[in-house]
Amino acid sequence: MVPTALTIFILVQVISWIDNLIPINIPGVGLITVLLTVTLIGFLANTIIARPIIRFLEEVLQKIPLVGFIYSSINDLATAFVGEKQKFDRPVLVPFDENGLLYKPGFITQSDLEKIGLPGMVTVYLPHSYNFSGNTFIVNSEKLIALKGKNTDIMKYIVSGGVSGKIKLK
Repeated sequence: MVPTALTIFILVQVISWIDNLIPINIPGVGLITVLLTVTLIGFLANTIIARPIIRFLEEVLQKIPLVGFIYSSINDLATAFVGEKQKFDRPVLVPFDENGLLYKPGFITQSDLEKIGLPGMVTVYLPHSYNFSGNTFIVNSEKLIALKGKNTDIMKYIVSGGVSGKIKLK
């Protein structure tokens, strides 16, 4: 009961807050306006006319010292989860003890570290449960165990602390 009630409460609060941004006293108009605006902006951003402008703005943002770092970090994180170049597409278990009794689930983000002098090693991102953070480890690829399942289910499993989602060993 608590998750359902809390979800409904949060949604009502967010919709109410958005509605207060627009001075029309009809419930839901603010949310509809925001959704239509975001959809229209997204549509326009994908047109041939807008793409050169967006590329130009991206180049300008990347050239500004601190802003470029922030922009590229957010852009890399966003494209890691969505889009054509998803990075969290190879889920694995990483052993955390010599006896193979303790494992941590994660995702391979770089599969070849030979360029930095680490042949046979991979980069694995290990998300934290109930948090938007994680750790990055460099691991011997031979020690990893591949996981079977949808990437979204595995991420859900990890972030929920193992409470939801399903994972299977290959």
